[in-house]
Amino acid sequence: MSLIALVTGASSGFGQMIARDLAQAGHTAYASMRDTAQRNADKVADNAAFAKANRVDLRSIELDVQDEGSVVSALSAIIDEHGRLDVLVHNAGHMMYGPLEAFTPEQLAQQYDVNVLGTQRVNRAALPHMRAAKSGLLVWISSSSVAGGVPPLLGPYFAAKAGMDALAVCYAKELAPLGIETSIIVPGAFTKGTNHFANAGHPEDAPVADAYTAAWSDGFADRIQQALAAAVPEDADPASVGRAVVGIVAAVPGKRPLRVHVDPADDGAAVTFAVMDRVREQFLQRIGFSGFPHPAS
Repeated sequence: MSLIALVTGASSGFGQMIARDLAQAGHTAYASMRDTAQRNADKVADNAAFAKANRVDLRSIELDVQDEGSVVSALSAIIDEHGRLDVLVHNAGHMMYGPLEAFTPEQLAQQYDVNVLGTQRVNRAALPHMRAAKSGLLVWISSSSVAGGVPPLLGPYFAAKAGMDALAVCYAKELAPLGIETSIIVPGAFTKGTNHFANAGHPEDAPVADAYTAAWSDGFADRIQQALAAAVPEDADPASVGRAVVGIVAAVPGKRPLRVHVDPADDGAAVTFAVMDRVREQFLQRIGFSGFPHPAS
């Protein structure tokens, strides 16, 4: 069955791959991004060319997860066109790299606004339609850093991803009784094949950042980056994240996994998350609520 899917943050990286993979799987995929008329006009043209060349239904749509008006407008356009939204992929996010103390509180607030509050804005626009339909699927792109390896210098990003993952888990429990399913993709470190590190934000407090650089006289920051890159196998393929999303969408409703790990570096998150999620489910069973997080099929 062809589904209507919206992918946030789909101008490049995981989001672009996910949107294109969903379209190639036979679904109508909306690749959302900011500034489709100017800065990302070339991405819109690329998507149109991809759709034509592959004879798939891939569409670009203006959506800024930090702008509630933009979010509402995008969701309204999709509902007006199709009357429904079947799949929502929360992918929009931004990375920051540098010593944590050197990031201003305002920078951390901006990081949370994109990676955490952005999902809330989109949910509040999309979920009323899924609740009315008593069906739907939310797919959240989390991070192995939430429960696995946590290398230094990525503190704002890791903290925001942890917040987003917590939201996803809470939503899973509240939406399951309404027929709406949740799956969380847990990518590990992919140091090649995406623009995460190339486009990462950096600390605005230059004197503090410089103080850390001076104190790390042994090239600590460079060695961290090199060690992280070395932990990722040469054949690590970021496209595997998109394929994992397609697999979840294709799975039988009510039987989809809560988590799917795509972690070529194997940083331990699969082990830790298994324990965390089991403990949470067992607590619900203990107080008389079993069957979460899956809705009745």
